Amino acid sequence: MSKLFTKSFWEVVARLILRNRIGILIGIILMTLFFAYQWKNMRFTYTEANLLPDDNEVNITYNEFLKIFGEEGNLIVLGVKDSTLFTVEKLNAWNKLAEDFKNYPEVETVLSIKDLQKLVKNTEKEQFELEPFIKDSIHSKIEIDTLEKELFEQYPFYDNFLFNKKTKTIRTAIYLKKDIVNTPRRKTFVLEDLEPKIAQFEEAQQMDVRVSGMPYIRTLNAQIIVDEIGWFIGAALFVTSFIFFLFFRSFRATFISLVVVCFGVMWTFGILGLFNYEITVLTALIPPLIIVIGIPNCIFLINKYQHEVKSHGNKAKSLQRVITKIGNATLMTNLTTASGFATFMLTQSTLLKEFGIVASLSIVGIFMLCILIIPIIYSFLPFPKDRHLEHLNRRWVGGFVNWIERMVKEHKIAIYITSVTVLVVSIIGIFQIRISGSLIEDMPKKAEFFQDIRFFEQEFSGIMPLEFMIDTKRKKGVMKLSTLKRMQELEEVIEETHELSRPISVVSLVKYSKQAYYNGNPKYYQLPTSQENSFILSYAKNSSSEANLLQNFVDSTGQYARITTFMKDIGTDKMERIEENIQNKINKVFPAENYNVIMTGKALVFQKGTTYLVKNLAISLSLAILLIALFMAYMFRSLRMILVSLIPNILPLVITAGLMGYLGVPIKPSTILVFSIAFGISVDDTIHFLAKYRQELQANNWKIRKSVYAALKETGVSMFYTSIVLFFGFSVFIISSFGGTVALGALVSATLLFAMLSNLLLLPSLLLSLERNIANKEVLKEPSINIIPEEDEDEEENSKS
Repeated sequence: MSKLFTKSFWEVVARLILRNRIGILIGIILMTLFFAYQWKNMRFTYTEANLLPDDNEVNITYNEFLKIFGEEGNLIVLGVKDSTLFTVEKLNAWNKLAEDFKNYPEVETVLSIKDLQKLVKNTEKEQFELEPFIKDSIHSKIEIDTLEKELFEQYPFYDNFLFNKKTKTIRTAIYLKKDIVNTPRRKTFVLEDLEPKIAQFEEAQQMDVRVSGMPYIRTLNAQIIVDEIGWFIGAALFVTSFIFFLFFRSFRATFISLVVVCFGVMWTFGILGLFNYEITVLTALIPPLIIVIGIPNCIFLINKYQHEVKSHGNKAKSLQRVITKIGNATLMTNLTTASGFATFMLTQSTLLKEFGIVASLSIVGIFMLCILIIPIIYSFLPFPKDRHLEHLNRRWVGGFVNWIERMVKEHKIAIYITSVTVLVVSIIGIFQIRISGSLIEDMPKKAEFFQDIRFFEQEFSGIMPLEFMIDTKRKKGVMKLSTLKRMQELEEVIEETHELSRPISVVSLVKYSKQAYYNGNPKYYQLPTSQENSFILSYAKNSSSEANLLQNFVDSTGQYARITTFMKDIGTDKMERIEENIQNKINKVFPAENYNVIMTGKALVFQKGTTYLVKNLAISLSLAILLIALFMAYMFRSLRMILVSLIPNILPLVITAGLMGYLGVPIKPSTILVFSIAFGISVDDTIHFLAKYRQELQANNWKIRKSVYAALKETGVSMFYTSIVLFFGFSVFIISSFGGTVALGALVSATLLFAMLSNLLLLPSLLLSLERNIANKEVLKEPSINIIPEEDEDEEENSKS
């Protein structure tokens, strides 16, 4: 019954498509125009990928911090390590550069050497006053020597913030307005104002200026993502069409395939715009993915059309059979591929949800375009010439299939031993995989801004902010001496941690106040005693200037304090140890009944997100396997067939995971995608093979061996073709400058190659070895979905003749 339904359904679909060709083409063009109109809604991301659900505790904590202190990633730093800077001309030019940036509307404030202020005691007014180190400009080398001595020897408050006294590295801090940090205005400022101005300074002064800070890193990183989308699409089109042409030796067939996948890419961008999703490092991969996945669809359909034409010479019947015979199989394989992506929709990560939604819808879209456009275009074209059909007789492909058949016939034991050996070795490798939560690990290593990150890590112990917020649970609780002493104890632990920079907080300011109270003597740069505190606080209360310095470290009520440090690029495992060590100190120093201390910051949120994704990896992959197993169960109605079909597809995933362990490729947001993507695609070959195998069983009166070898010959060529296209198609991601994208492309390519060999060697071997348990009329006689319809009588006669 289901067999008749499936056959009649696709016959109806074929009639509808071929009888309404013009209307369908107009509909596709209108749909494409609609999606093209949605492109205006596409947005490029201006923040780091948030991998955690909105209601996750880490996100809630981070948002609490932002609510009180505002955006923490608004600092851009300029750095120079050059002894010639300490000359009159160059130091004045450096200060002028900083002054110029103050005039931009995007800039909130700028701190450079010229902006540094001495905190000076005014005994008469009993208050602190701010006095600049440089009143106007530098006029002589003597002034420079005096400045160097004061800064590097007498004022530790500024050490490791605007200079490194050991290496004489100087930097300028540019704070952007917090309301533009995550908007297009940030990009405009960085690319059109900041970079040209720095380049002009470098050329004029012959100095190398290093630039970093989260707004700068985000902007350049996002720009590289945008630039690479075009490269990926172009490379994917070139590689897949070139391989397609090598197989078919037909410009016409190649051009038709390119038209189809280009429409698919336009639809993908339209879906992104329709849902108002941002283009991230993940969603940027979808357009080339659609090209890589769409070309195999074209191969199946065009190959079948040319087979039919060669078989009986009737173009109309050939086009109808392309839809009725390949339509269902292509639908099933595209659904399984889409399922691999769709499992990401079930995670609670917004980033992965959006990726899963757009990818799965785009795959369904490319299937519709293939099944509609290819038969319709061929219906208008003349009959294929003999040269268009020559590839069907290519001997070298037949030689490959014959080698596969010989291996399955004569070397099954060797195949099993090899499979088990590779499995054991891979499992050992899996235990060597590490998890990476680094915010910058995937960034382009050769990019200048990445080298600058390393520079600031070396000179100032990091560039990525790590924040601590202390809630004293009472107004003005921060300035109590007991709170300041507890904060100092926490800062000592932070300072002892090699991977973190010297912390900045109100503690440093209070120490600076005591130094000022004792006329700038650096030995008094320390917290005041209880007795001193009352005198110093009386001076501080009279000083409006000091209040301005306080505003970034203490909220307006005096209840919340902030400690800011910067962290190096470190892995998740190391950060977890640091976090545990600091948390132990917090628990010891800050009583829970009086204080609430949280640790947060963009880099920490990203690391937590990576750990969260790793936990979700097992869930999403298990869901993909379960979903595809349900497809198999519905199609074949056999538990044994499900198990046999899953083994050759799970083995390549284990091999890939083992390779990651041995090659040192960590689990991170980009490489997490490998397994679900590869599984969803590789299982397509299994479906094609088993569907043909079941058909051959019925045609050959349930003779197992004959059916296996016949199915191998029939599907081996198309499996080889599509696997080669997929292998080289995913390999285009290797041209990326992002390490994670390179790893994704290489790993998926390798996995699909392993999957092809596994499906061509291991799957037939299992069917032959377990033939009595698996293949019988009760198990395989009547599937729920007849993927490949039975051969018609006239076709059987043609094939026999």
